[in-house]
Amino acid sequence: MFSKQRANRAVLLVTILSACTYPATATPPPERPNILFIATDDLRNDLGCYGNDVVKTPNLDALSRRGVLFTNAYAQQALCNPSRASLMTGMRPDTTQVWNLSSHFRDKLPDIKTLPQWFKEHGYTAIGIGKIYHNHGRASEDPLSWSQPQVMHVNSHYEDIAIVNGQPVREFNRNIKVEKLDVPDEAYFDGRIAQLAITRLRELKAEAQPFFLAVGFWKPHLPFNAPRKYWDLYDPADIGLPSPGEWPQDAPQIAWHNSRELLGDNAPLPDDATALELRHGYYAAISYLDAQVGKVLDELEALGLADNTIVVFWSDHGFHLGEQALWCKTSNFELDTRAPLIIAVPENGYAHGDKCTTPVELLDIYPTLVQLGGLPLPSDLEGQSLVPLLKNPEQPIERAAFSQHPRPAYLKAKASPTAMGYTVRTSRHRYTEWREWENGMLIDAEFYDYDSRLTETRNLINDPDKHEEIEAIRKILHQQFPPSSAD
Repeated sequence: MFSKQRANRAVLLVTILSACTYPATATPPPERPNILFIATDDLRNDLGCYGNDVVKTPNLDALSRRGVLFTNAYAQQALCNPSRASLMTGMRPDTTQVWNLSSHFRDKLPDIKTLPQWFKEHGYTAIGIGKIYHNHGRASEDPLSWSQPQVMHVNSHYEDIAIVNGQPVREFNRNIKVEKLDVPDEAYFDGRIAQLAITRLRELKAEAQPFFLAVGFWKPHLPFNAPRKYWDLYDPADIGLPSPGEWPQDAPQIAWHNSRELLGDNAPLPDDATALELRHGYYAAISYLDAQVGKVLDELEALGLADNTIVVFWSDHGFHLGEQALWCKTSNFELDTRAPLIIAVPENGYAHGDKCTTPVELLDIYPTLVQLGGLPLPSDLEGQSLVPLLKNPEQPIERAAFSQHPRPAYLKAKASPTAMGYTVRTSRHRYTEWREWENGMLIDAEFYDYDSRLTETRNLINDPDKHEEIEAIRKILHQQFPPSSAD
């Protein structure tokens, strides 16, 4: 079965099923929980609650103590637009056919019900602030999703120029990758997004309807511009240089990308001083983000809404900071595909302060929130509800998480991939197949063992001692992404 053919069939199936979803119901009773849906961009698992003892994230650490922290949550594609389209529709990238930064999921699935749209059609007030979808260059993100027009979504992260006393401090410049000005939090996007979220919470408290409030922060995405006080939290020596900094031994060339988002098409890797400054800036941006999240959570508490509000915090994917000779995202490696996920349900009977190590997918957020909200479940979702794990994070569940990424790594608008890398992550292993897009033929493969000291420093696909493990995980991948019949 060819990849291209499978994607087309998936779109047809979803188009049919979308017409069969449950009808909207009347306004839900006031006992239904509110949803505070907090998104962030390019944040890997560098949080204190994930075991990083250098980064300073007291507010997100506190949130993790109120809910379940998923240590192995994976994006469906390590790029903003495909990942967010997948999460918000409950569909995999081959179904949405969003693999690049410019496509819109409604081009292929015009009638799909997004996560906030589903809540809106079942009596919730759905509000979007900041970056929730990507949809670069679109005049609007997805008006069908919201009860009122979304605010604070712009076309470029590089438009995040500090504004002081109503005036920008400099002109637009895409070449500025780090910035440490002595400015207030509200000088940058995320400080203003936090204030808008606080204002919306106060307004929503006065309404009778439950709410779905989506707050999309822009950090720690490039450029790493955070107020100086967040830079001052760190000694760069404590952050250190990337390790391992070398390309994995025996990894295929197709798994590599040129880190274009940071370096351009042909620039060399940063020298040590530049790499350390970039890593410092990333940590500063994380702490800046954490402070803004804290302001919103503090207001939720102050308004008396915390006891009836489910909080979910997620990032669209991870990020490389020079490890494996890579920067930014667009790979199928662990640092790119793995993302933070915290879900806090205040109700009794749900875990608080626990960690779940079971592999899960960002795709699972949609059915999870629908079930927690007491809504009927759309019939066409491709993820699984995490409610059982929210009640008992340690229960033994055999699951795998699937991701993918095309080549070229950054597809042009309306272009088809030349190849697709499909990858599966179990609790111990990762297996990746790179296939020709037009005919599904196998190009190359990778296998990594996370219980091994080698982790992702060496591709073990040709290790004869791993043959049985490789065959077992290959079958799991092929169940989700069937190979070409010619393979």
